[in-house]
Amino acid sequence: MSDRLKVLLQHILPKQRLTSFAGRVAGAQGGAMTTRLVRWFVGRYGVDMSEAENPDIASYATFNAFFTRPLKAGARPLADADFVCPVDGAISQFGAIDDHHIFQAKGHRFTTTDLLGGDGNLAAEFRHGSFANLYLSPKDYHRLHMPCDGTLRRMIYVPGALFSVNPVTARGVPNLFARNERVVCLFDSPEHGPFAMVLVGATIVGSMETVWHGVVNPKRTGKVSEWNYADGDVILRQGEEMGRFLLGSTIVMLFRSGTISFNPDWAPERPIRLGEFMGERPSQQER
Repeated sequence: MSDRLKVLLQHILPKQRLTSFAGRVAGAQGGAMTTRLVRWFVGRYGVDMSEAENPDIASYATFNAFFTRPLKAGARPLADADFVCPVDGAISQFGAIDDHHIFQAKGHRFTTTDLLGGDGNLAAEFRHGSFANLYLSPKDYHRLHMPCDGTLRRMIYVPGALFSVNPVTARGVPNLFARNERVVCLFDSPEHGPFAMVLVGATIVGSMETVWHGVVNPKRTGKVSEWNYADGDVILRQGEEMGRFLLGSTIVMLFRSGTISFNPDWAPERPIRLGEFMGERPSQQER
């Protein structure tokens, strides 16, 4: 099937219904049927169960329990760096924010204002900053971790579409990451200032969770929802879990200007692993 046809199908398919159905199946305790589904998925996508805290496929009561499985202790050591990679996956794109535009794929850009739910004042914090779009494929570990220490200050649920976020769709659907349903998590770092972790939903992604809130997606009413954490009670250290996807998707990270110099070995489509060196704070001369 051509890439053009794959993108066309994304516009035609009943994505909301497919996602709701997938969410019900993934959360069901189906006994032997669940085990068969998990076993098929492991074989189809080449999931490495030797890294899982519990490698026994038959022990998972639901597909969601399997999909959000924790890793065994020590499976992802943290690099000695200012910023570590927050996920297993692949780099979609990364680099400098051009004024307020983020590069998605050849011929496609989107704005920080659109990504952050239309909040221009919030987007201004990241003007001329840096971004990283990181894609989690079906085979990847699907818990999300902190790139550096951070204190949560706001969380915003932004309703939207549910296009797939795989590389083919990223090349073919304009404004993809600012068009899909998403959860914006805004942190302050004592050393690096404000940064954002934007969890982007997709077709078949039943829900998104954070460790401080649980499942974030409310009933899909089409309205923006916001939670404020001005009391500073939610403090997460570098490498700690901050959330998870129930089925795969993408995370978009935003940093303000002069905050991060990315790993020089990074390149689009390069595989990445949780905890590896993502970047350092630039020297005074580089800022």
